[in-house]
Amino acid sequence: MNKHSVELVAFASPTQPGQEPPPFWVNMVPLVLLMVMLYVIMIRPQQKKAREHTNLLTKLKVGDKIVTSGGIIGTVVSLKDKNVAIRSADTKMDILKSAIAEVTEKNPS
Repeated sequence: MNKHSVELVAFASPTQPGQEPPPFWVNMVPLVLLMVMLYVIMIRPQQKKAREHTNLLTKLKVGDKIVTSGGIIGTVVSLKDKNVAIRSADTKMDILKSAIAEVTEKNPS
């Protein structure tokens, strides 16, 4: 096989002469499969994580021990709409609820 015949094969049409081209939807199947994989691999886990974080913030109570996204470990002193007052060692701080990364210990009461 010489160089010229390889080039001709590479640019050949996907159908043989005299055949009808495949229906339009056949060409869309790979694109649809790609979109489904994108949703399952990337979007759905992110939505699940956001839902779990929202659930964590709604169940937050005074006395819970938390860790912020900045690494501060403290105990919840009071709750407001968007803010949380925490005590860490001898310091009292107001932080945003969204900055809470996890609850390490729930208040039993």
